[in-house]
Parts: sequence; C-alpha cells; structure tokens
Amino acid sequence: MPPQPGLAEALVAAIHENEAVLARVARLLHDDVSQVLSAVGLQLDAMRMDFREQTPGIDERASEIQSMLEQAIEQLRDISNELNPSIVERAGLQFAMDSLAGKARKNFDGSLRLQIDPAARIPTAIATTFYKIAECAVDNALARPRCSLIEVKLKRSQSEFVLEIRDNGQLAQTDSSTLTWGRLLMDYYAKKGHVALAVDASPDGGTVVRASFPAPAEVPAKAG
Repeated sequence: MPPQPGLAEALVAAIHENEAVLARVARLLHDDVSQVLSAVGLQLDAMRMDFREQTPGIDERASEIQSMLEQAIEQLRDISNELNPSIVERAGLQFAMDSLAGKARKNFDGSLRLQIDPAARIPTAIATTFYKIAECAVDNALARPRCSLIEVKLKRSQSEFVLEIRDNGQLAQTDSSTLTWGRLLMDYYAKKGHVALAVDASPDGGTVVRASFPAPAEVPAKAG
C-alpha cells in the first residue's frame, strides 16, 4: 500500500530531523574530534623531542603512535563525509558520487557504472538535489530482484542538467514498501529542489529515473 498523507508528512519531518542530527555529528567528528587528535599528535612530537636523549627508542614508538593517530583522523574524516547530508557542499559532486558508487559496490555483485561530465558545472544546490535523488534511486535498484547492472549518468544537454539512473532489476507487480518509500523520498527531494523528476519502470525488468533542471545558456566562445 502506498503511504498515507499523514505518514508522508511524518516521514518528511523525520528526514529534516535526521539530516540535522547527522550534520551536527559530522561537524563534531570533523571539526572537534579530528582537531583534538591532531593536537595530540603535535604534543606527542614535542614530547619525543624533549625526551629523545633520556629515552632510547622513543622515536620509533612515537612514530608508531603518530601513524595510528593519522589513520584514526583519516577514518573520522571518511565517516564525517558519509554522515554529512551536505557532502556535495563540503567535498564536491564528484567526490560525493564516487563515494556513493563505492559504498553501493561493496554490497552489489553486479556492475555499477558512474559517468559524470566534468564540463557540466552543475550549481551546488542542484548538484545536492541530484545526489540525494541518485542515492535513493541506487538504493531502490539494489533492492530489486535480479538487478545486475546500474548506470548513473550526470551530464548537461543543450538546455538542461540531467541525471539518469538505469537498472535492469525486476519490478514486482505490487511495489514493496521499500520501493514505495524510496519513490516518495525522490519526489520529496525533487519538489524541494524544483527539479523535474520522471520514473519509467517496466514490470518485465528495467527502471529509468530521470531528473532534470534548466541550464543557463552557454556563452559561445569568441573567435580569435
């Protein structure tokens, strides 16, 4: 059964609350915890220099500890980027989409292809909406039976920015609750970002999600 209006509103409210919590946790990990660990590394280096003569072998031991701290800081930054709902704003669209594809491939036996036109220059606000729609569409594709291929494309046509997600998974005659909620989320993000969204699904297999937004006219290059 499709979600009722009251449940849809509750879901939207939960999304806002969840994104706000994730943003706070991401900032805490990235700005506070990582900085504290970096400060610990500096203090450790200073201590190593102060006690080098009195404590043989302190250089090697301090280097081992610093290496462990650097690994912990790197892991915290990765977690922060994954948790941050504004990952596109913080790290850029290319990084965000690469992270999304990498995360999906870990639990996917098929092929996931990602194509991003570097010349598209999609504005950050639209890129963020596209990323969230792509995230929902990929999750939906992963949930479909017999899905062995997912293709994600971001490009600019002559008059619009376009996101397309294609998969070859089978769609049941009656959508599962996961797919229904996934579609609701895509509709929510598209409406919030003023993005046109179309979903073409075939019961025989295959779904195409297409999101688009008008692109500004390109300025022709001046002749030399």
